[in-house]
Amino acid sequence: MIGYIRGTLLEQTEKSCLVLTAGGVGYELHLPLPALARLPAEGQEVSFHTEQVVREDSQDLYGFETSEERRLFHVLLSIPNLGPKKGLAILSQFHPDDLRQIVLHEDIAALTRVSGIGKKTGQQILWELKYKLASADAPAVGRKPAAPGRSVLQDALAGLTNLGYSEEEARPVLHKLFEAEPDLDVAQLLREALKAIAKARA
Repeated sequence: MIGYIRGTLLEQTEKSCLVLTAGGVGYELHLPLPALARLPAEGQEVSFHTEQVVREDSQDLYGFETSEERRLFHVLLSIPNLGPKKGLAILSQFHPDDLRQIVLHEDIAALTRVSGIGKKTGQQILWELKYKLASADAPAVGRKPAAPGRSVLQDALAGLTNLGYSEEEARPVLHKLFEAEPDLDVAQLLREALKAIAKARA
């Protein structure tokens, strides 16, 4: 089982990146959107805690910036009918501490903002996490989510430029979206910006 990877960033896509290790092996890692937004330029060194998901027809690696994100992803995978794609979507939407607060306050509405998760699935996730997180080595409840601000715009801009969009095209779109909805986090802002740019180019 591959639990940690360090190497050179070769390339990235909208959902993953390719990392070349010192041994000459390249690994494709699926990352949460905030991690994608913070990737450095190609050729720079990167490192990720990883979770390997093995199926009959595939073996996929998921990368996380912190061990707590990886542990939480592992907990999410243990929930029936919640696969890695939905687990990654949840961690793209919420910081681990934010997710703990959602579970603590049984905020189903917050979970249903994640694509592919309806009210019934959200209730199941809350019920499962309420007990699974109690015994998992996950982040403690209590730290408030980081307030949105300049860093959100900077991270989102970095994410778009890493994906190949120019600053001239990305910056005004991000500012317009953020002015309209200042509570957006990096993942939400990236998603909305990608939609807006695609619509403008159509």
